[in-house]
Amino acid sequence: MPAANAALDLTRILPEARIPELPNPYFGKVRDCYDLPASPGFPMGRRILISSDRISAFDRILAAIPWKGQVLTQTARFWFDATADLCPNHVVAYPDPNVVIGRRLTILPVEVVVRGYLAGTTSTSVLTRYKAGARQMYGHSLPDGLRDNQALPQAIITPTSKAFDGGHDEPLTAAEIVDQGLLSAAQWDEVSARALALFARGQKMAAERGLILVDTKYEFGTDDAGRILLADEIHTPDSSRYWIASGYQAALEGGTRPPSFDKDVIRAWVAARCDPYKDPIPEIPAEMIARTAQVYIDAFQAITGQPFVPDTSGETPLARVRANLAPYFDA
Repeated sequence: MPAANAALDLTRILPEARIPELPNPYFGKVRDCYDLPASPGFPMGRRILISSDRISAFDRILAAIPWKGQVLTQTARFWFDATADLCPNHVVAYPDPNVVIGRRLTILPVEVVVRGYLAGTTSTSVLTRYKAGARQMYGHSLPDGLRDNQALPQAIITPTSKAFDGGHDEPLTAAEIVDQGLLSAAQWDEVSARALALFARGQKMAAERGLILVDTKYEFGTDDAGRILLADEIHTPDSSRYWIASGYQAALEGGTRPPSFDKDVIRAWVAARCDPYKDPIPEIPAEMIARTAQVYIDAFQAITGQPFVPDTSGETPLARVRANLAPYFDA
């Protein structure tokens, strides 16, 4: 694995990317997006997705982590390139290390989560449900006797409804997806086959790097011709759970959590000091910001096998992003 860069400038951050020359803004928790109008070759238009350095948890922004946006964009780029033969994706161009230009799609109303292990902490995770006594979930039957974090007999898809209106995602089965008209039977067959193929490729490549791809989520959409494309991101530390393979067996036997890229270092620090859903967030110390930045960089290098090469051009990251997106100002 490439050595981490210990001399990174932690003052260069992209807390937001508000660029008034770009049209139709949409600002999410982490990404700042702009929709370009329809043009030749792009009848539904294109979307500019700028990954800021914001880190979100507890439905609020906690801090800005230097280089996080670049790490996530470049990790997704690595995987989009490595899986393009398995599923077409939305990528049109990468004009900047923090930016992807993608085709605008009609996002399918189902979040596709693929799981290879009995893991997770949320109410919709298979481990939480299994420990509560469930053996039938998401249309699958799980055997008795599985241990926490044990490999499942085979990878399964645990889909949920995609709550566009701020509501809560709800667990679904394949039959419910079709019966409720969320997707046609043909669409679900294609989405599930592509998701399992993407996950198998991800697990194989991760294993070659000494990692275990435990679970991940995919987002799919359709273009103007009805083609299903992979959107958003793929196999990043924010969308996926990775364990470090060398420590897995001992953790399984000892009943402890396998070693991982703990992207929740800030989340745990905040939760230990307040009720993050109600109280003001305490100021996060610079040392914690630096540690989290290194976690993301370490994850990029382990996942891709490539050194992290920061782009330090431009007076500020925002100035660089603006300059690289200037050709789209009159789009």
